[in-house]
Amino acid sequence: MRKDEILRILRESNGYVSGEEISNQMGVSRTAIWKQICDLRDEGYDISAVSKRGYILKSEPDIMTKEAVLSQIATEILGRNMEYFDEIDSTNNYCKRQAEMGAEHGFLVVADRQVSGRGRRGRVWETPSGISIAMSLLLRPDIATECASMITLVAALSVAHAIRNVSGLDAKIKWPNDIVINGKKVCGILTEMSVEFSAINYVVVGIGINVNNASFPEEIADIATSIYMEKHEMVSRSKLIAEILINFERYYRIFLETQDMSGLKDVYEERLVNKDERVRVMSANGRVDDEGTALGIDDIGRLVIRSDDGRQKNIMAGEVSVRGLYGYV
Repeated sequence: MRKDEILRILRESNGYVSGEEISNQMGVSRTAIWKQICDLRDEGYDISAVSKRGYILKSEPDIMTKEAVLSQIATEILGRNMEYFDEIDSTNNYCKRQAEMGAEHGFLVVADRQVSGRGRRGRVWETPSGISIAMSLLLRPDIATECASMITLVAALSVAHAIRNVSGLDAKIKWPNDIVINGKKVCGILTEMSVEFSAINYVVVGIGINVNNASFPEEIADIATSIYMEKHEMVSRSKLIAEILINFERYYRIFLETQDMSGLKDVYEERLVNKDERVRVMSANGRVDDEGTALGIDDIGRLVIRSDDGRQKNIMAGEVSVRGLYGYV
């Protein structure tokens, strides 16, 4: 049994179509039809079921193409030169290969499906077809190498504001660069850098967003969410990508002027979900190093914590993990 046949029937029907009618057309049981409907919902199709009326296809996943993304972009530089793939191993890996071959600042890679993406500390970040965003942006900043780590905070700020602008949801930042909605992760960001002779050759910013996902595996369901699950409406991925780029271009320009977070500190802290909250600082092996209250960030993007003993500490991103005392945030 093919799901595309069920979709064809739903598309061609004028209103609701009963499960019995679909099963008769396809020669399978109504239970089998229901299972396929559930699978389609998991892939992002908004299929409504009403007792005694049947099923109706209310909306379909936002199918991305190069033309669809480019038609939305309103930046001066970022994303104007882009490549799109139906499927790719890793947008970051491809972007880095293009950077080594001379791709220019602002080059964008977008994929409908990513099968071997990476998150922090080598974790796998897959983006299913038709429902998520996998994108990588190439930057060639003329800044000191020690400033490059702050770009990931600029990216987080850009994504949080883009999600808010497109969906109306109150997207927050879990320091340094995870985006959360209602306490669950909706976006991960991985920034990678190439250095030659103590100068930055390029920086690649990879962004993975759960956009129209309808569910998650049990092992991550308590910490992961999607824009669709929070808003209960499908969101255009092309529109969201374009909004990320316009915010990124604006905030990145401010960052380059100061080469630190001083010009963005206030607006970053407005979105910082950890601010004024109790947090736990954990080392890579899971050992609890400290507990205290997160006060915000300093000018170079470190998280400022007031420990329980009254001391103030500045925590560098990448050295530790910071979590709330009672959950992910």
